[in-house]
Amino acid sequence: MTIQLDFLPDVAAAFMLMFARLGTMIMLLPALGESTIPTRFRLTIALALTLVLYPVGSPQYPDGLTENAPRLVMLLFGELAIGFGIGLCAKLITSVLQIAGVIMANQTGLAFALGTDIANEGQQGALYGNFLSILGITLVFVSDTHYLVIAALHDSFAIFPPGLAPPVGDFSQNATETVSHVFSIAVRMSAPFLVVGLVFYFGLGLLNKLMPQMQIFFIAMPVNIAIGFFLLMALIVTLMMFYLEHFQEALGKFIVG
Repeated sequence: MTIQLDFLPDVAAAFMLMFARLGTMIMLLPALGESTIPTRFRLTIALALTLVLYPVGSPQYPDGLTENAPRLVMLLFGELAIGFGIGLCAKLITSVLQIAGVIMANQTGLAFALGTDIANEGQQGALYGNFLSILGITLVFVSDTHYLVIAALHDSFAIFPPGLAPPVGDFSQNATETVSHVFSIAVRMSAPFLVVGLVFYFGLGLLNKLMPQMQIFFIAMPVNIAIGFFLLMALIVTLMMFYLEHFQEALGKFIVG
């Protein structure tokens, strides 16, 4: 009795191509691809998802992958491009919280109070933005929105079938629209702080004109910070629900149905 194993090279090639797409996406996707998650754990997630989704994606790859090396290399670069395009567009939406946090910090006098942002490669960022970024990642898992991330991984094989040229034009247009949408959402989230800051600083300017001998800066700074904390405490639920809604909408672009 002879056991035929000549199909194993094609199986390994298809698995490698799927891992190239899914691994690149997971590297950039929100929640699952954060730098705070250990590299080995992210690699394990990528391998596990590739193994689970293999029955779905492998039939879409052409037969005889290992017989044509140039074709295999082209397919590999195509899978990397598709994974990078989807992951980058989804990653951009998470920068909303950092941008909104910077605006809030500028309006509340905490622009120079910086801390390590564990959600964005450990870089220095405004405390408001760092807090909102951590809270946003937590809400993604608490609200089971991370299942949308996995659904986007699954449906990517239906939206962008393997073997076809990556739609560079569509990816570029989507990235441009996403960037403009990110700034729009960030400004809308920080709008209450902009309004309160404008009124507060206008009042300080008027008070300085009426009483030039008063040290406005030393009096206003603690009040400004206290108003900012109170405003954040009052609006935090509304702001995060607003962000979560747009986060789900951004991922919904890559989900069929």
